[in-house]
Formats: sequence, C-alpha cells, structure tokens
Amino acid sequence: MAKVINALNGKSVEVVDGDEIRDACDELGVPFGCQNGLCGTCMIDVVSGEENLSEITEQEEILERDKKHRLACQCHIKEGEVGIKW
Repeated sequence: MAKVINALNGKSVEVVDGDEIRDACDELGVPFGCQNGLCGTCMIDVVSGEENLSEITEQEEILERDKKHRLACQCHIKEGEVGIKW
C-alpha cells in the first residue's frame, strides 16, 4: 500500500499501489473542480516522494506543472509515500 500525506498536519490516507491519488487528496481536503485536468483547482505542491508519482500528463504540461507542482486529479502513485500541501 502507498500513502499520501498532508505535509501541513501529518494526516495520511493509504492508496493501493498504482491507483489515482484523487480520492485520497479529496479526503485530505484538496479542493477539486472539474477533475479532468482542465480547471487547475486541484494544484498541489509535492514536498516529498515525487519519484513515487506517475509521469506528468499532457493536461499538467498545458498548465505548466512539473514534478513538484502537480494536479491531484491527474496523478497515480506507483508506490511508497508522497507528501503534499496546497
């Protein structure tokens, strides 16, 4: 099992390896809009474990995201832990 951690308060949510992190981020309080990578509402800062996330998507590239600045609706966690803030 992988884990998404709110770096601001330490709360965490477990995620199955390879799954999207959208639901975990929603549970942690990240705001969401369209959930399709178009609106940019769910922008997160990855403070640790960026190597455990999937590659940047085309939608993230359009919004000028990088490995440390992602869209929660677009990420999958490969394994391990990822610390986020927003």
